[in-house]
Amino acid sequence: MRNREIKMGKLFSSGNVVIVACDHGEFDGPIPGMVNIKETVSKINPNVDGVLISPGMLRHTGNYFAKKSAPLAITRLNWNTVYCFHWNYNESPSAEAFSSEEMLTLGGEIALISLTLNTGSEKRDAKNVEIFRKLTAEAHKYEIPVIGEYFPAYSDTKSSAEMFQEIKIGCRIIAELGADMIKTFYTESFTEVVAGCPIPIFALGAAKLPTQLDALKLAYNEIKDGAKGVVFGRNAIQVVDPASFQSALIDVVKNGSKPEEVILKYQLKD
Repeated sequence: MRNREIKMGKLFSSGNVVIVACDHGEFDGPIPGMVNIKETVSKINPNVDGVLISPGMLRHTGNYFAKKSAPLAITRLNWNTVYCFHWNYNESPSAEAFSSEEMLTLGGEIALISLTLNTGSEKRDAKNVEIFRKLTAEAHKYEIPVIGEYFPAYSDTKSSAEMFQEIKIGCRIIAELGADMIKTFYTESFTEVVAGCPIPIFALGAAKLPTQLDALKLAYNEIKDGAKGVVFGRNAIQVVDPASFQSALIDVVKNGSKPEEVILKYQLKD
């Protein structure tokens, strides 16, 4: 069995996947719950399957990942202005930030590579594809699994119907370009997105929701509609007790438990 298969086997070893994202500082700077990255990571439930973190921050959090049966370190290789909402960026050019060799040296195990299309410039779209393919090919050369993230430009102004159409097309494109897994938005008619894509899709948590019950309901619906896992950041970290919420999230995602039941089971309070 090759290394890429081993890493993916470990990620899916207990069924549907739960990933906690704490790489927001790479685009937003320090935000609530992620000001001190060592403290943030130390509070992540060790039973999640993966932690999405910037490669540069692995230097400061290595002790967490050095433990036996620790979650996999998932690291982002490219950088895109599409995530810089605070600066009102939307043109969405991509840039190579880390190489696969650097990622491995720093301790990363799975690569995340993002792709944004329909930016308003065919030339920019083509360049984004070029960067996505280059980084994906390099990762596969080193036997690193790749999560391709499809993130639309102008996502905050698109209608639900527009988001569905773009995510449906974008996910298929990412699969065609060689990704092993996908991270993207949960949309209306999500079952159609899943049906048109031959690789596992992880649905993200997106903006912070009003309550923990709302976040668990989102995860429940994402799995019900065909997602093979979730990637939650703010909704899994910006809560009173992150580890307990993440236990509840694991219960919903892996066991199909009802959100209302796990709220009581883990005594979650907003």
